[in-house]
Amino acid sequence: MTPSHSWSRTRRETLTLLTALGTLAGAALTGAAPAGAATGTGTGTRTTTIASGVEYRQYDLRAGAGVTRVHVLAVDLTDTRVRLGLLYPGKVASRAPLSQQATAQKAVAGINGDFYNITEAQHPGVVATGASVGPAIANGKVLKAAVPTGQRFGPRLPPGTDTDDVLGVSGDGRARLDSLALTGTVTTLGRRLPLRGLNQYALAENSIGAYTSDWGGVSRARATCGTDTDRAAPCATRTYEVTVKRGRVVSGSAGPGSGPIAAGVTVLVGREAGAQRLRTLAVGQRVSVRYDLTAASRRAYRFALGGYPVLTGGKPLPGLDTRTSAVRTAAGIANGGQRVLLFAVDGAPAYRRGLTIAEVAATLKSLGATEGFSLDGGGSSTLVTRAPGAARVSVRNHPSDGTERAVPNGIGVFTR
Repeated sequence: MTPSHSWSRTRRETLTLLTALGTLAGAALTGAAPAGAATGTGTGTRTTTIASGVEYRQYDLRAGAGVTRVHVLAVDLTDTRVRLGLLYPGKVASRAPLSQQATAQKAVAGINGDFYNITEAQHPGVVATGASVGPAIANGKVLKAAVPTGQRFGPRLPPGTDTDDVLGVSGDGRARLDSLALTGTVTTLGRRLPLRGLNQYALAENSIGAYTSDWGGVSRARATCGTDTDRAAPCATRTYEVTVKRGRVVSGSAGPGSGPIAAGVTVLVGREAGAQRLRTLAVGQRVSVRYDLTAASRRAYRFALGGYPVLTGGKPLPGLDTRTSAVRTAAGIANGGQRVLLFAVDGAPAYRRGLTIAEVAATLKSLGATEGFSLDGGGSSTLVTRAPGAARVSVRNHPSDGTERAVPNGIGVFTR
């Protein structure tokens, strides 16, 4: 498909594909409502141009649980005036409504992003950080790495996927699905200790993690709770924290602290064997901390965020859930990474029965995507656009909480 791809052609393809799929028996488009009028079933498709290379529409989809309303942003990355980037409040351990993030960063549109540490009911007294699950890169800068898969929030992952999975835009300007793993070391007195965390709300057992000014001021105590296989497991009893400034240890502490981290300062947090290693570092000792996110494809990314794949090579992943219908957010990649479809299900009472993950994958495919990526859903699902000349973006769907939920990040659409 080319940038002049017709929505009417997409609609015909959607009807054909969804009617044919056994898991979506009887699924079909039932019309589309005018943009911004998410009430009832509309009488025809209306496409709204948000900016050059960015189009928005909404339509009703009859799925297994009933009729649901979906909102779609089509982004043409062949248009040199358009790019995708990370929306976030400025710190990893921070949340804000998506509309606030998009307005502050001057995006013309966007959707919410990764799953996140939303609650800590299983660890009384431990503060939920609000930090996202997966890796994050903003404007080419590495912000954070992924928590252990057993520590993630969100629905069950499809077989063969994990928390390192990302959707990103690489240096050639194309959107891709990839995997980003942390590589890092703490070097002191000729010894190299492995670094296994970066600005994460959870660290692997027996490991050391680094926290920088990008983390924010939220307590780092959550990093030592749970295990690699059980998010609800008790917090570690052996912990240690070291503060490194200008390449030297300036302090140590028996437990993780809180408060903003100054630029140029790195806080190292260890648990179990990692804590024991940090205890050997003395005040004044030289320490070098190095890290990066390495892509499975070896590509460099200027933007990336976490979630999990649901569609690859034009085929839904095996093992996708076909039973649980819910409000969802997802992104599709088409035309070899030159076209991105940002997708959100409406959370109004009439539509919030939503889609299963299998239905999300099928719908993205019907819209022309060959790759699909699931993002946080439920009350987090939000899609925003900015009207020409407007100072702020507007929320186009109905969040299922009745109002916008504060989220840690999202995918922003930016134009020049």
